[in-house]
Order: sequence, then C-alpha cells, then structure tokens
Amino acid sequence: MTTGYQIKDQEGLYYLTFQVVDWPRWLSGDLFTRPVYKDIIIDSLRFAMEKKHFQVFAYVIMSNHVHLVAQSAIGQLSNTIRDIKKYTSKRIIDTIYTIPESRRE
Repeated sequence: MTTGYQIKDQEGLYYLTFQVVDWPRWLSGDLFTRPVYKDIIIDSLRFAMEKKHFQVFAYVIMSNHVHLVAQSAIGQLSNTIRDIKKYTSKRIIDTIYTIPESRRE
C-alpha cells in the first residue's frame, strides 16, 4: 500500500523513514526498545547491503520507527525497500509469536 512519497530516481540518495502501520491499534508500547527486534532490522539491512547492492550511509533505530539515508547501487531502490519491509515485517511477526512476548495480544 503506497501512502507516501514516490521514489522517482531509483539511483538517487534518499532519506527514508520506516514505521509500523496502524501502530497504536495492534501493539502497545515501543517495538524497537527490545534488542531482538532491533537485531531483525539490522540483519535485514545487512542482508540488503550484501546481496542487493543497497548502500546505507546512516541509520538510526528509534523506539517505533527507523530512519535511513540510503541508495541502490543498481538503480532498484523501490524494489529493495519493498523486499526489506516485507522480509522484516514477517520476521518481526514470527518473532512476536515464537518468543515470550508480553504484548502478543
């Protein structure tokens, strides 16, 4: 679902923000205050950098969102972002259901 800015230059350098959609309704508290969820973000970025030619110049993981300055070395920024978000969201949901998580409901 596209609700924000459209990436026109697939090779351009962009400041990006990723956040959980409908955050307050489905999960109380701040997701990324727990190391296990921060590690999922970092693993996803590392994989994209190694396998998808994703270049990350800076990032910060906040308590409920992530900021990046990044670009695609092969001009596929939209595709790479889509893949990162898809993979990361599935891993986070799987983790919520497999580890002891007080906010699971």
